[in-house]
This record gives sequence, C-alpha cells and structure tokens, in this order.
Amino acid sequence: MRVVIVTESFPPDVNGVAHCALQTARHLVDRGHLPLVVAPAATALVGRAGTGPDAQAPCPVVRVPSLPLPGYPQVRVALPSRRLAAAVAEHRADVVHLASPFVLGVRGMAVAARLGVPAVAVYQTDLAGYARTYMGAGEAAAWRRIRSVHSAADLTLAPSSASMRDLETHDVPRVRLWPRGVDADRFRPDLRDEALRRALAPNGEVIVGYVGRLAPEKHIELLAGVCGLDGVKVVVVGDGPSRPALGEALPGAVFLGRRTGDELARIYASLDVFAHTGPFETFCQTVQEAMAAGVPVVAPAVGGPLDLVVQGRTGLLVPPRDADAVRDAVLSLVTDPARRAAFGDTARATVEGRTWAAVGDQLIGHYADVLAARRKTAVAA
Repeated sequence: MRVVIVTESFPPDVNGVAHCALQTARHLVDRGHLPLVVAPAATALVGRAGTGPDAQAPCPVVRVPSLPLPGYPQVRVALPSRRLAAAVAEHRADVVHLASPFVLGVRGMAVAARLGVPAVAVYQTDLAGYARTYMGAGEAAAWRRIRSVHSAADLTLAPSSASMRDLETHDVPRVRLWPRGVDADRFRPDLRDEALRRALAPNGEVIVGYVGRLAPEKHIELLAGVCGLDGVKVVVVGDGPSRPALGEALPGAVFLGRRTGDELARIYASLDVFAHTGPFETFCQTVQEAMAAGVPVVAPAVGGPLDLVVQGRTGLLVPPRDADAVRDAVLSLVTDPARRAAFGDTARATVEGRTWAAVGDQLIGHYADVLAARRKTAVAA
C-alpha cells in the first residue's frame, strides 16, 4: 500500500501530532508498505540533502515552505506550494493520511479529491478549545471548519471516546475510534533513578511532575497550589510561550526544559505523581507514557484522560480547571505511599498491551476498509 502522510508537524518538532505521524510511518515501513511524509519545513532542518533530522526518518520526507505562527514560533504553518500535489501524484498514493488537518492537511484533502485518492483524516487537535483559549470566542467557527474539513474525508479517526462524541455531536460523519500506542519498552518503572531524584528533590520531597508544552491552553498554572504543599517538589518538563510566566506562577518548581527519548523516560520513572492540567486533550499521550512508567496520574475528567485513567485504580480524575481539586488530589497521593504504589502498578499493567504495533495494525485495517468501500462504490457505479 502506498500512503502519503500529510502532517501539520513532524520531527524534529516535539508534540503529539509529530510523534504520531512518525510512529505511523515507522509501522507502515515495518509492515512492508510504502509511506511518504509531507510536512512543513522547520528552521532546525539544516545541512545538505541526506543530512539533518530527516535523514533519520523511516521514509522519504517532502518539506514545504512554512512560517512560524505569530506569538507561538514552535508551531509552523505551511505556505501554499506545488510540492504537495506533486508528491501525492508522484508517489501514486493509494491512501492520503491527513494528520490533524488544519492548513497543510486541508490542501492535502483537496489534492486527494482532485486525484480521486481516498483520504483518512485523523482528528487530533481540539481547535475549538484553542479558539476559546487564544481568542476568547470563535468556538462555533472552529467547529464549522472542523466539520467542513472532516466531512470531505472518506473516514475520520478519533483518538478517544470523548473526541468521538464531540465529532458526532457536531455532525461530522463517518467517525471511528483509533487510539494511540505507547512504547512500553522505553517508558518503564525500572528506569527510576535515585541520583536524579536527589538532584531534583535534595530534601527527599515527593516529586510531582508535568510533561508537555508550556502553553496557555495547558493551564499549568493550576499546579501553583501543589507547589505550596509541604514536602513536595514540582518538576516541569517542556518548553513553550508560557515558560516566563510559569516561573513566577509556580514558585520553587524545577524547570527542565524540553527532554526526549531515554532521558525523558528516566524522568518519568523518577516521578512519584504525574499531574496533567490541560482540559483540551483529545488523547493525552503524556498521561499514557507516565502510566507506562508506573506513575499514578492526576488529570482533568474531560477529553482523552477519561479513556486512560481509571478513577481510584490508576489515578484520580478531577474537575477541569479546578486548582483546589488538583492540589487536593495530589495531596491525597503524596500522603499515601502505598496507594501511589498500587496505582502505579495497575497503571503499568493497563497500558502494556497498547503498543504502536497494535494500533498501527488497526490503522492499516481502517485503510483497507476505506479502499474496499471505494471499490464497492466504483463497481456499483
């Protein structure tokens, strides 16, 4: 199967869309398929052809011109380019995979329609939530755009049951569930590092961690009350536009910046509690990675975490945007080491089978269903 993955983000970017697109490409190669990635160019991509980050990609990558999003330079927006249409045509795609279509993905949808190629759109970003956060309004307009884009696809894949309900409520047709995998070999409890723990919490504090983008929609300032708990050290991993403000909002917190790979896995395993605060997560991969590392989770009872966290067994779900609830839930785990350990053990057992290979095979099955439906329609015509 020849697949063109049109993605709004791809490594070296560090975010859920980029990571999922990379894992998808890897799995398709592993199963003997022929993927091609089309993504916005990133400023970090330097060097001659065959060098730089794309040299490590599992398949060819076509980069299109892009500009940084004003006020959020970590996000790049693709500019109009003929490279996209040429890439889809030259690859002789059987399926176009649209990863979180927003700008480049919308153009990819149009190219697929023009060439008569089936399109599978992956819903991964809560644009309506972002509209509320950054503009204070515009939620209805965001849903109109989402509905318009995804209605044009042969199939929309939602990462969680909450996302499926949102899409169906807003009249997006042909929606099916496709969750995310986790690398349980990389993220695992035995990587707990006592030397790292002493460096982060020299007085033996209980370590409460957050991992993710430091951006307004993540509402990381809700951890302020946790910073005030006796015997607790808050550790924040990630980068983004909110970093300067968070230095003041979270007194005493340790900011480690962006960490990836094995280093990130060691940090996860060295936490005592993982706290996520963002209310707009369609899935929330960092929660799943923390669970794979055997760490109990505190997360908002909304969106993707509803599918991941089993209340009172793997962690605690709290009302979204409720700083007192976050603080109280963390405190209940801080003061009960046995409960933390039990939650962590159960969390690890819950996600061990959610491999990228397993969900990748589900994706290939979705592709096959779309192709079969197209063939059936062609025969009927």
